Amino acid sequence: MEHLLEVKNLSVSIDGPAGEVQAVRDVSFSLKKGDVLAIVGESGCGKSVLCKSIMKLLPPSAKIKEGSICVNGQDITCYREKEMQKLRGRVFSMIFQDPMTSLNPTIKIGKQIGEAVVIHNKNYTKEQVNKKVLELMELVGISHPKERYHQYPWQFSGGMRQRCVMAIALAADPDILFADEPTTALDVTIQAQILDLLREIQGKLGTATILVSHDLGVVARVADRVAVMYAGKIVEIGTAEEVYYDPRHPYTWGLMRSLPAFANGKESLYTIPGMPPTLIDPPKGDAFACRNEYALNIDYEEMPPMFKITDTHYAATWLLDPRAPQIKSPMGGTAHE
Repeated sequence: MEHLLEVKNLSVSIDGPAGEVQAVRDVSFSLKKGDVLAIVGESGCGKSVLCKSIMKLLPPSAKIKEGSICVNGQDITCYREKEMQKLRGRVFSMIFQDPMTSLNPTIKIGKQIGEAVVIHNKNYTKEQVNKKVLELMELVGISHPKERYHQYPWQFSGGMRQRCVMAIALAADPDILFADEPTTALDVTIQAQILDLLREIQGKLGTATILVSHDLGVVARVADRVAVMYAGKIVEIGTAEEVYYDPRHPYTWGLMRSLPAFANGKESLYTIPGMPPTLIDPPKGDAFACRNEYALNIDYEEMPPMFKITDTHYAATWLLDPRAPQIKSPMGGTAHE
């Protein structure tokens, strides 16, 4: 099957007052139709910048330094704003973290969803627009759509507002949906409902989805594949089963150990020591080395390549080198077998 999205060796930097921030460093991944890829990692590791760089929603101070972005076999790396506007909405769309920053509190919900429909279907009559809006509201699980059509965002709960934002994102039946921490502002019960809805919509429409999250527990519910990001790089990528049941990178071990399921009755959860490095001047070796209790001498000197574990599972750690010592994983098993 041909890849819907293919990102190769992408590097993105942002000019800041203290210097150039290397926000995304040599990232490669692909996405097929109907795939759900989750990108996880601590806040500030480059997850959101990666998604925004694909959609070209970066600030003027940011630039793509290296690499390529191909959508449906077409290289869009050098596309300008006018060309990108033709792709946004139809080819890819985005759901942001906080629905209230995406919705206008003074305009009725029906009209806001209708605006997105009209932009991509300029030949629609008023009746066709209204029909499509009601269909979208039903699709995202908004009950009594005819009544809710005339209500304002402030009359909706947080979960319902997120459903409205999803309806706007789906207005032009995009091929790829970016969901940037769509459950962060919601309570746990509503989080589960929104994630189930995302999965249901993906099943109905066949939309490929990139889900950005810092919560591995959230991701387990919906993802087919998981990419773990640290300091602007993907350090491990594989199917959800591989990453959850056979993690190989020490950073993934740390993330997994910090989940309540691994607390084993202890009063406090495990925390990864230290802080992520500054990306103005990233370390020359493995960026995780200074926080890694299993770090080898070479980790401080040389950046590890992506080691192949299976056809779908890769990790960038020197522990997978055949010459490395056998390290017992805290999750069970060893780093390399």
